[in-house]
Amino acid sequence: MITALFRTLILYLFIMVGLRLMGKRQIGELEPGELVLTMMISDLATVPMQDFGIPLLDGIIPILVLLSLSMILSQLSLWNLRFRELLCGAPAVLIRNGVLQQSVMTANRYTLDELLEELRGQGFSSIESVKYAILENSGRLSVLPWNVAQPPTAAQLNLTPDDDVTLPVIIINDGRVLSKNLETCGRDTAWMNGVLSERGIRSPADVFMLTVDEYGKALCIPKEKTL
Repeated sequence: MITALFRTLILYLFIMVGLRLMGKRQIGELEPGELVLTMMISDLATVPMQDFGIPLLDGIIPILVLLSLSMILSQLSLWNLRFRELLCGAPAVLIRNGVLQQSVMTANRYTLDELLEELRGQGFSSIESVKYAILENSGRLSVLPWNVAQPPTAAQLNLTPDDDVTLPVIIINDGRVLSKNLETCGRDTAWMNGVLSERGIRSPADVFMLTVDEYGKALCIPKEKTL
């Protein structure tokens, strides 16, 4: 039992480190090569975890080879555009200037039902309101509507709104004080306790979230009381 636990932890940590080296991607954003790599690694990892007769190194070495191959191919794709297109493919324009590209859809085996579903999911009920629809390498559909179908911007309306967009810093996360963030935003424990005191909160342990933005505005959300 202990052996299985340690083998599982070692393989899990090893694979996590390797996948982190691949970069931050969500499952839906994996390109074909990355998806195949992920599936192969998962299969290779399950064998030494289940069969104790197989040395752990026999599972780690193939995974290491696959991760190294992936990194080499990624580096080559950065250096050579043709190799990148061969490895990752190229985006396909399914709608160009409002015209449906049927041959491109057929080549990518992308059905009309799938296209309409994606358009509805992005708020477009008709193909006529779309100028460009591009099928990305990740399988995601990028939709660019005609100008008349886009919501107006502040510049188009000749408005000059205040630039009040700020990036709040989390001070308390589920009852835990993030001292580094507190120091980064130029606050101290006395300031934090004062904010909590103003809201009738005795302890940081009773706070679900406390943030402060660049203008010094604090947002405090207390924890919900459990019965």
